[in-house]
Amino acid sequence: MTYLDALQDTLAAEQAAVFVIGYLGAQTSQSAEPELAALLRDAYGAHRARRDDLVARVRDVDGEPVAAAASYDIADVQGQPARVRRQALQVERSCAATYGFLVASSPTAERRFAVDTLIEVALREIALGGRPRPLPGR
Repeated sequence: MTYLDALQDTLAAEQAAVFVIGYLGAQTSQSAEPELAALLRDAYGAHRARRDDLVARVRDVDGEPVAAAASYDIADVQGQPARVRRQALQVERSCAATYGFLVASSPTAERRFAVDTLIEVALREIALGGRPRPLPGR
């Protein structure tokens, strides 16, 4: 996998994350589940920032950023906090996997971004109820 391929795959994962986390945030009551709502709000902002950063990185290596999908498969969470958490956790795990490939495919000078983001995503997994697990490559 080339660096550009890894950037594009990671960008696609972030585009999906922005869409799905935005949907999950809309399914979560700020008054009934303030902690979950805050986690989703923070995750949404982080994924948007990472998406925008990845677009710039793709362009920096003369690539054309992959477009977001027209739609994404989303589980019907029915506004239930446990389902929302499970779906958000699945999103973070998916992002962690793509960042693991980005770490492995990045030139040395670019690797710090991928490593830092992988750690950030892993911490969000734990905040959403995930269990700690070894990072890719360990």
